Amino acid sequence: MRSSDSFRCFAFLTVVFLGGFFSQPVSGQFLDTFDMHVQIDQRGMDGWSCMTGDGNAKMTLGSAPGSLLLQVDASQDKEGIWWAILKRNIAQYIDLQKLSEPDYEIRVEARIKVSHAPRRVNLSFNTQRTTDFHSDLMEFDIPDTDNYHTISFTTENFDGKPGDQLNVQLAVIDWGLEKYEVAVDYFKAELVDRKNPVADLGMPMPYHPKEADVTTFTHHLKVQQDATVDLRYPDLNFNDWYTIEPQAKAEIVTVGDGQYVLLRWDFSRYKGKKVVGSGLLSLVTQSVQRAADYTKDFGMIHVSEILGGDALWDQKTVTWNSFLQGQPQQNAINSQMIIDNALLEKPGDVTYITISNPVMQRLIDGKTKGIVLLPLGAIQAAFYSSEFKDGSQSASLHFNLESL
Repeated sequence: MRSSDSFRCFAFLTVVFLGGFFSQPVSGQFLDTFDMHVQIDQRGMDGWSCMTGDGNAKMTLGSAPGSLLLQVDASQDKEGIWWAILKRNIAQYIDLQKLSEPDYEIRVEARIKVSHAPRRVNLSFNTQRTTDFHSDLMEFDIPDTDNYHTISFTTENFDGKPGDQLNVQLAVIDWGLEKYEVAVDYFKAELVDRKNPVADLGMPMPYHPKEADVTTFTHHLKVQQDATVDLRYPDLNFNDWYTIEPQAKAEIVTVGDGQYVLLRWDFSRYKGKKVVGSGLLSLVTQSVQRAADYTKDFGMIHVSEILGGDALWDQKTVTWNSFLQGQPQQNAINSQMIIDNALLEKPGDVTYITISNPVMQRLIDGKTKGIVLLPLGAIQAAFYSSEFKDGSQSASLHFNLESL
């Protein structure tokens, strides 16, 4: 599943620094506004570099008036688990002695526009000593393709010291199997005093969020419609899908080879409400089949937003074709997942999956029409459906709303 990193970068870039010229670095600030051009450095030391991995995506850097264009061609990829990174070492522009002191952190800010939405990007810092590349990384949900969005985050207890490389990165991950572009209007990094913090922009989110305790949520909503659809039999309805357990028949929904699970809720009572924090999706396992030796990015489920297709599909009649309504899959289902998640595998186990605040809000607002479960790698997994017994073990969403 792992592939070697590949480099393919072509660009004309600009480096403009606050308070000085190229030969006179500023002690606490770095700014690139892309108003002039300079050849990139594929080492990432004296200019920007780009790299890809975990798949067959190709990345190039281009330019437009006043902006850098990060371009990714993932049309030849298969699994959709690639990453593409824009990277630069900015150590010469930052006072690393100050950064090593307890009172200082490093803050990154960028103004970007994306070709496909909703999509997430991430910003991060690391050094040549970094082993956990997720510890100083935050994700950002970009909701539209029409506007530029300013995003930023500030590190906490960053481990940087004199003599280090200080790499700043912008990454796109798992966007799908098409061609994509991110326009970067500017890129800034600066030292900040922890006693006088600067508010971060764009709702930074942890890359691997800690699972919340389900008892901390005040709203618990059972799925209204759930269905298995089968891409091999796109005109058949599978609402009567079931298995036989030792004591009785059990109605289930199944995700696996050629099979997806569609989930839809009735949010009408929450119209106009604002979601507080992230939410949880709960799934009750009926069975899981997978290989024991496949680990990273294999044998999990891919949890994604339903953005198009038939918004009012009925579990008793829906088929894969009727759900799509003639649209390509990437128009009906966001090809960038909400999250990839492993499953608890024993019958009756409850898997809780974090649903980010922006996705929960889109669900409440009706912009996202539901959630779909897809296989990531080789896996067959069944969950109890809303028809099983009294529906108490069907998929549920757990969330908090702002009090009036």
